[in-house]
Amino acid sequence: MKYLTTLFFLFCSLSASFAQINDYPILYRSDFNSSEDLKKFQCSDPAAWRINTQYSALELFGKSDYQPPVRSPKNIALLKDIPVGSFVLDMDLKQTGKEYGHRDMCIFFGMKDATNFYYVHLASKADQNAHNIFLVNDEARRNIAEKTTAGIDWGNDWHRVRIVRYAQSGIIEVYFDDLQTPIMEATDVHFQHGLIGFGSFDDTGMVDNIVLSGERFFEEKGFFKK
Repeated sequence: MKYLTTLFFLFCSLSASFAQINDYPILYRSDFNSSEDLKKFQCSDPAAWRINTQYSALELFGKSDYQPPVRSPKNIALLKDIPVGSFVLDMDLKQTGKEYGHRDMCIFFGMKDATNFYYVHLASKADQNAHNIFLVNDEARRNIAEKTTAGIDWGNDWHRVRIVRYAQSGIIEVYFDDLQTPIMEATDVHFQHGLIGFGSFDDTGMVDNIVLSGERFFEEKGFFKK
């Protein structure tokens, strides 16, 4: 009976959190139809990013001239001045690099500074350094996913991706194309709020149709120092 009661209260808590997170306002939305949209981002290397006018998308088209202080992705476009706690982040991603095991795109969140953040690494094949949820906490990135898959098939197509973050419980869920069942799950409470970003560890790609809903926190600035 005690076990069933605990499960019941856990279910009610998660249901309440889900209802609350769906009530959050839209904090940012873009389909990148204007070159001005790029000004909303702070990049680890601005020369590696542009608005692709053919697709009307934010494009990482080159390697960034940036060396992170600890082992972590180099190519980051950080959405400025919108730190969030709990959130739902929807976007379309298109990988434009060659096919290999670590062919990736990344989504960053909970970013406090250049050495404290989370990121989701979506790659063709999973291993200890790929296709996982990672924590960067003043040291080289460490995978923290409790559930993941064998990898994803990027092909040459656009893919719909969703990240859901419950700040209080620490739950992180990652959805890819099928928005019903997460392909990755983790629980971690190191960073309960921070900035959102997009990019790749070593590759190129595009981001479009971003919709960020969530709980906004105070302003944070100044990340990338060469």
